[in-house]
Amino acid sequence: MTSQESEINKSIAAEIHSPLPPVRLIFNYGMTVTAFFLSALALIPLLSLLWEIIGRGITSIKPSMFVTSVIYDGFGNAILGTLEMVAIAALFSVPTGVMTGIFLSEIGKGNRIGRAVRFVASILTGVPSIVVGIFAYAVIVVVTKQFSAIAGGFALSILMLPVIVLTTEEALKLIPTSVRLGSAALGGTRFQTIFRVVVTAAIPAITTGVLLAIARAAGETAPLIFTALFSLDWSNTLLGPTASLSVLIFNLYNDPSPEKTALVWTTSLVLVGLIMLISILSRVFTGKRNV
Repeated sequence: MTSQESEINKSIAAEIHSPLPPVRLIFNYGMTVTAFFLSALALIPLLSLLWEIIGRGITSIKPSMFVTSVIYDGFGNAILGTLEMVAIAALFSVPTGVMTGIFLSEIGKGNRIGRAVRFVASILTGVPSIVVGIFAYAVIVVVTKQFSAIAGGFALSILMLPVIVLTTEEALKLIPTSVRLGSAALGGTRFQTIFRVVVTAAIPAITTGVLLAIARAAGETAPLIFTALFSLDWSNTLLGPTASLSVLIFNLYNDPSPEKTALVWTTSLVLVGLIMLISILSRVFTGKRNV
């Protein structure tokens, strides 16, 4: 190393370790304080909402509510109906969405079909849920002439599909190209590389996207009003009106009965808890991915 290079390195080191000018320090501290203040301001509505739901809901919650129907001041049938419709939606949207995401990332990358599919998926993420409900009503309810859990699941699957497609594509893009090249160098075919190496490595991130899509579907109301309607009692079939937690809250919020009002707040607490549980599970899978 020449003396000139040594002087340059010393100058750079001195500049790095020298304290910031007062103006930059003030700007840095000011922006930090502003960021914390705005973050706290954004959390106020969320925390106040959670406080209100927990405060009103937890006082009237009873174990019997989980096993009785709405007609007996419980919400067991609404929980079961929500799980049924989300399960129906997942059966359609998860395999379809994952396979479409694999196509976009590994096969259709850069071609016209892939760009068209990605464009449609991006558009679907911004479609209002009530529009999806009207579409499902026209396609399922009008044709079958009855509201049903299957129609509700179909509507929820449309809402879940673009989320799963795009998150799967992004998850696969995070896998380094060197992993694909290493698999090919070891004699793996394209099919083996995609499904036994790339997809396997991206499973935690894909699972996170699926859980986030399920959390969104579990809290939807408008599509279910048009498709599954509601039921005050247990539903014996998937081909009839089915209760759900979100529609229960919508239908009974203005009921003058104190028992129904308490039921609404308790149901809200259960629904928020269910969505929070799914979100926590998605964070757990994200943590496993980052280990």
